[in-house]
This record gives sequence, C-alpha cells and structure tokens, in this order.
Amino acid sequence: MSEILKVIGLMSGTSLDGIDAAVLETDGQDVIRPGAALTLPYDSQTRALLRDAIDTARQVAQGAPVPQAIREAERHLTEAHARAVAALLDKSGVRDVALIGFHGQTILHRPERRWTWQIGDGALLARLTGIGVVNDFRSADMKAGGQGAPLIPLYHAALARQSRLAQPIAIVNIGGVGNVTYIDGDTVLAFDTGPGNAPIDDWMHRHTQTPVDQDGAFARSGRIKSEALDAMLAHAYFTRLPPKSLDRMDFGTEAVAVLSPADGAATLTAFTAASIAQARAHFPQAPETWVVTGGGRHNKFLMDQLRARVNVPVLATEDVGWDGDAMEAEGFAYLAVRSLRGLPLSLPTTTGVRQPITGGKFYAV
Repeated sequence: MSEILKVIGLMSGTSLDGIDAAVLETDGQDVIRPGAALTLPYDSQTRALLRDAIDTARQVAQGAPVPQAIREAERHLTEAHARAVAALLDKSGVRDVALIGFHGQTILHRPERRWTWQIGDGALLARLTGIGVVNDFRSADMKAGGQGAPLIPLYHAALARQSRLAQPIAIVNIGGVGNVTYIDGDTVLAFDTGPGNAPIDDWMHRHTQTPVDQDGAFARSGRIKSEALDAMLAHAYFTRLPPKSLDRMDFGTEAVAVLSPADGAATLTAFTAASIAQARAHFPQAPETWVVTGGGRHNKFLMDQLRARVNVPVLATEDVGWDGDAMEAEGFAYLAVRSLRGLPLSLPTTTGVRQPITGGKFYAV
C-alpha cells in the first residue's frame, strides 16, 4: 500500500468567486480522508484583475504579446493563494503537509488549438508557503491529444467507490462552466455540459452590479423566454460527441440581450439546467441519481429547473456527506499525489486523451 500523504488542494474556478482550499489525506488511489476546508473570497480588486486578464488573454491568443498586466495578475493571484494556505493551516492546526496541489486560474481554454492557460506561479507559491507544489495539471493531457478538461472525474470516481450510492450516478459540477462525471462500476465518462454560472454571473454583474444571483431569487422573479432558450440550445456544441470541453466565454448572453434583467436571468438559468439535462443523451444508461457540486448548487432556482428536467433525485453534495465547496480543491490535492506518483490524471473517456496519462509539474521548496 502506498504511503498516505496529507495534502492541501487549491482551486480558483471560472466563476471568479474566490479560492477554495482543503486538506486531504490520500494515497492517490482509494484512501480519501477529507479534512478542514475554507473559502477565501476574492475582493473586488482581485476579481477586476482576473476579469481583465481573461479579456486580455483572448488578445494574446490572436497574436498579441503577453502584457505586464497578466504577469501582475498572476503574482497577485499566487500571493492570494499563499494567504489561503496560511489561513487553512491556522484553522486546521495541521503542520505536516507534504504537498500542495495548485490549479491556478484559467484565463483561456482553447482545446481545439491544444492550448490552455492557467495563471499561477508554482515556484513562487512553494517559496511563500515552504511546501512543495504541483501545478500545470492540464498541459500534458492536451499535448497527448486530450481536451485538458475536466480533470476531477477520477476523484469523483474514487468518492463514488467509497459511497453507498446506487449506480449509475452523475456527478455534476456547476462552476463557471458545467461538467459531468458519469460513473457505473469501472465506467467513468466525463465532459463539459455547457454553461454553468458564468453567463448568469456576468448578466447579474452587468444589470444589478452584484456578482451572483443569490439563491436564484432574481431569476425566479422573471419569466423563462422559450424562444431565446431554444435558440441557445440549438448550439452545435450540444450534439457534438464527448469528450469535449469549453472555455468560460464560449457561451455569452447575446441571445437574451433584449430581455428584461429578470427575464434574462431566468432564461440563462434555465439554459444551464437544460444543457446539463441534455447530457443524458451521451450516457450509456440513465443515472439513478444526480449529485450536484460547485457554486451552482446554492442556486435554488437552478436546482429546481434541473430536477424538473431529469425526473430522478437531484441531490446536493451535502445530502450524501460530501463538501461541495471543497470538492474541487480536494480533487486537486488528490491529483497532486497521483502526479507525484506517476499515476494517470485523465483517461480517454474523460478528456479524449489517446491513453491514460499523468501530468503536472513539481516545484520543490
């Protein structure tokens, strides 16, 4: 049996809401013991820096040089992650952490060009924390023909093995982008389903100057406009066979631009739910249960919309004893150990990579 390590995982998702940090004890295979976790919300300055970095990254993709602003955003982001590690160590009292799994912040994901860009300086984080760091989880997969995403499915499968949930199950992460892991015994399939919270959050930011639709209350006050919803669901992405993945900006809000703020929020929320439900077309069998993680599970209107479309139990992670706020951070802790031990991080059925492949880069203190 491999040694069990105590690891910190860090995740800052495309929703731009903050940093999730979690302690995990794991051998990188079947032993999973979650520990303390916390979320360090981004302040308005950090969120603005990251929004600017995302906008600028698209210009770099068209041939512009990498500007100093992105380098400054990367340093600012890395220092924020170091503060999250310090806060988690203080909260947990843990002192014998062997490793940090550091995802960084995705500012551009273009799988069709074999290009993904996560800012975050692994060497700097190792120096600031005094703990070895694994980052750059996606590049090796993309170089080997994969989509580079989603990467948490192997952790989902490990959790499912430890649970008593009847299979097949679908574990849905609703972050900025939505993704799903289908698990039935040894079968693990995964892909991005479509938009997650990103278009909703961008709509709320533009029309209400608030970062999110708290509990989905604003969307619930509006009406779903079927014509706009049907137009968005006609996007070619949904009929493309998986594996497949998306960038945060692949689905915007143009289709609802003429709607009232409340109706636009309602229609965008229904769009996220409907695109997740449509993922069933790519499963071998209908899931017995859907388990929802990520920030989207807090949106009650979104959860109601999803339940109405799948007609089987739709549970939040807390309903099955998992921490939905910490799951992705735990997942990157798990992947960091797998990287250290040369174990696969992705499979042909999760990213489309030609064969199971490891990845990540290690930075010693």
